[in-house]
Amino acid sequence: MTIIDLWLPIVASAVIVFIASSLIHVALKWHNGDYRKTGDEERVRAALSGSEPGFYLLPYCIDPAELKKEEVAQKYKDGPLAYITVVPNGLPNMGGALAKTFVFYLFVGCLCAYVVSRTVAAGADYLEVFRIAGTVAWIAHGVAIIPDSIWYGKPWSVTGKYLVDALIYGLLTGGVFGWLA
Repeated sequence: MTIIDLWLPIVASAVIVFIASSLIHVALKWHNGDYRKTGDEERVRAALSGSEPGFYLLPYCIDPAELKKEEVAQKYKDGPLAYITVVPNGLPNMGGALAKTFVFYLFVGCLCAYVVSRTVAAGADYLEVFRIAGTVAWIAHGVAIIPDSIWYGKPWSVTGKYLVDALIYGLLTGGVFGWLA
């Protein structure tokens, strides 16, 4: 069995996970509570106005030796500490983001196909394929989210919800591969 032989489960799992993700984010609004409003949104917006799109650190300090300077250490003590992502102005480009998301789901399907094609014999039973593809998909969708809580302060409750999403996507992907492989 080759990756090419698994083109149908790759595409079908991407479509099913795309639909599940849309339901989770749009219909169920499971992640709406993940975001908080700042204390004074207009002041924060004014302060960030003119910033180029990018990922910012506040207070800015990338050299650990700088932490020994009193004025830098005081900024950390006084706060706030923040990781800020600034994106281009304008309404969100939902079409572009959705297309990139679908490509990501195809990529995860390709990863699953690669591992399944290297570890499972052609004609293997449903549960064997389900177990391998589902595990790979869960890891691909979920594990990279954990460092956001460790390093960037994302609430663990948010990370936990995304890991549940990843489990759902892994189960769906495993099911599709088990069915179609």
